[in-house]
Amino acid sequence: MKHLMTLGAAAAALLVSAGAAGAQTTTEFQPSGKGTFIVDLRVSDVSPDTSASIKTAAGVASGLHVNVSDSVMPTLGFVYFVTDNISVEAILGTTQHTIKAVGPGTDLQVHKTWVLPPVVTLQYHFMPKARFSPYVGAGVNYMIFYGGKKENAFSVRLKDGFGGAVQVGADYALTGRWIANLDVKKVFFTTDAVINGGALKSSVDLNPWVYSIGIGRKF
Repeated sequence: MKHLMTLGAAAAALLVSAGAAGAQTTTEFQPSGKGTFIVDLRVSDVSPDTSASIKTAAGVASGLHVNVSDSVMPTLGFVYFVTDNISVEAILGTTQHTIKAVGPGTDLQVHKTWVLPPVVTLQYHFMPKARFSPYVGAGVNYMIFYGGKKENAFSVRLKDGFGGAVQVGADYALTGRWIANLDVKKVFFTTDAVINGGALKSSVDLNPWVYSIGIGRKF
């Protein structure tokens, strides 16, 4: 929640300054259209919407469930307009998350891992020629876990794999080729977690929200 409040405050400040810049300058902005290429530098909050119980090797519920922490990191977005209204976006970034086993009287760190979750979406821009240009999108992601670290003598292995993604966002043209960007993605992904060589296991619905704010440039 603290991360979302921080990003919300930053978004409000960015839009206020963007509006002031647009009002004060006489320099025309560069509209988007077929062939436009945009590079966005963003700050992203990856917030897993975790749902998973931890079971024994025999499939018996342990009474514990999985909790995965948020992570705020810089990310890059690359957007190419195939037509005036349709574009393809790829995002790159990596985040680190702490995994806990949580239950009655238990709040124990069991693993730390880095995640590389590249997402590719097909977007539709409703008003690409306007200063304020909203869009929606849908696509796929591939979740890669690496750099895992044992916590409290637990070993955890997480399975990589594909998932789906949807998004909504908006670009706000500043001046010339510069834009401000707000973007929200929902990624749907489930991984299998094997704990202590299979003594415990869990099918973890990570399903993270990805909240992003940043500055971009058109080429």
